[in-house]
Amino acid sequence: MSRLTWFEIHAAEPARAMRFYGGLLGWTFESFGDDYWLIHTGDPASPGIDGGLMPRRGPPPGDGQPVNAYTCVVNVPDVDIAVVRAGQLGGEVVVPKFAVPSVGWLAYVRDTEGNLFGVMTMDERAA
Repeated sequence: MSRLTWFEIHAAEPARAMRFYGGLLGWTFESFGDDYWLIHTGDPASPGIDGGLMPRRGPPPGDGQPVNAYTCVVNVPDVDIAVVRAGQLGGEVVVPKFAVPSVGWLAYVRDTEGNLFGVMTMDERAA
């Protein structure tokens, strides 16, 4: 079975995207060439994957259009705090918090670059 090992974020303004994800999720970035940055999402010894950030090579996703890429979901300590913080950093809530029964609480956010991702707090009591 093959496992997901890497993700990439495309950004019209990479510096703005780095501020957003650094401020929201605590991710750090490391330059890797002229127009690519490695994304460090946490301790390499703990579960999860790292990724990359690069300049967008075309138009941003359109509002109201169907998702046409993989959508990542990030585990956060408190989904309510995460969606408020995303708004403060220039993002917006696209799908408000809802229960995934017996799993947790999930919301979808659009970043400063128009990319959609989920934030989830694990909670077996969610209903």
